[in-house]
Amino acid sequence: MKNLLLAVGVLGLSAAASGQAGSSTASSADSKAVMATLEAMAKATIDKDVAMLGRIYSDDITYAHSSALTETKAQVLKNVQGPSVAEFMKFSDTTIRVYGDVAVAKGIVDFRNGAPGKMLDNHLNILWVMVRRPQGPHGWQIVARQTTRIGPSSGTPVKP
Repeated sequence: MKNLLLAVGVLGLSAAASGQAGSSTASSADSKAVMATLEAMAKATIDKDVAMLGRIYSDDITYAHSSALTETKAQVLKNVQGPSVAEFMKFSDTTIRVYGDVAVAKGIVDFRNGAPGKMLDNHLNILWVMVRRPQGPHGWQIVARQTTRIGPSSGTPVKP
């Protein structure tokens, strides 16, 4: 959580220093590239494509789950390889703000995942912080992710 607060603080200072505090400078191309990064992350998660996730997630990512568990990049990638599976990840109400080389994306994600035979539907509010970097497949890497469970579907077992 400290790292997420630090990332948000740095974002605020960077925006203020560049005269952009309180306003987004997202071009259509930037917004599309940030959204393409999120979609690539979803596809790589579903496909268990650890190599692609390794490009999407920054080496120093702060990855916070709705359970309050915070993981490193190595932990996230190891868990993706495990027995749990992800069936789908659907984005809605996504807003993207770009401040120079930093982007903040916030949205609702419906995500079905879990152990085979014990899948769960999750309704989540997720905040991503990204930095413009050439290592990312669309020119952006995720440096922070914070998730909160919302709505009645959270943690509800999927009906067979």
